[in-house]
Amino acid sequence: MPSIVWVKDEGAEYAHVELSGGRLSAVGTAVGGGPVPYRLEYELLTGPRYVTAVLTVRSEGAGWTRSLDLRRGVDGAWSIGADASGALEGAEPGGDASLLDGALDCDLGLSPLTNSMPVLRHAMLGGGDPVDLTMAWVSVPHLAVVRDAQRYTPLGGGVVRYESDGFRADIAFGSEGLVATYPGIARQVTAS
Repeated sequence: MPSIVWVKDEGAEYAHVELSGGRLSAVGTAVGGGPVPYRLEYELLTGPRYVTAVLTVRSEGAGWTRSLDLRRGVDGAWSIGADASGALEGAEPGGDASLLDGALDCDLGLSPLTNSMPVLRHAMLGGGDPVDLTMAWVSVPHLAVVRDAQRYTPLGGGVVRYESDGFRADIAFGSEGLVATYPGIARQVTAS
């Protein structure tokens, strides 16, 4: 499957992605400039129907590091492990896993990759009705985890409207279900 580079408004992301049998696995690296300069590495594994199983993330910057281990069990219960060292102003990594009840997906902030899971699961590239979702949203670079309500609406032509907390973007997906253009966030520049 493809190795992808997305150019972002404030950085870039590289991911090697495998899609097979209703599952997604990915290993990626991102760099960014806001809210502070950071480097981030992640590994994402889903179970059947592209439902999140494990997201591990490590972010680092000048004088600080953060790590997160976010897991969803087959029973639907989430667990969160987190660690921090150094001074980074803002939220601490991790969060209250009990607030994630009902969430099937993680959403790694500023990463176009995690938008693919609900789009693939609900076959949105073929059309359909709007879908309201609960996500385990992970802030970048802090790696704080919060419950987030999101809506995905298929618009046709490989475009899906994403809405959350007053933010809206019409995201273009390639035929394989990976983000090609996410206005205001990223655009794909290579695939192989």
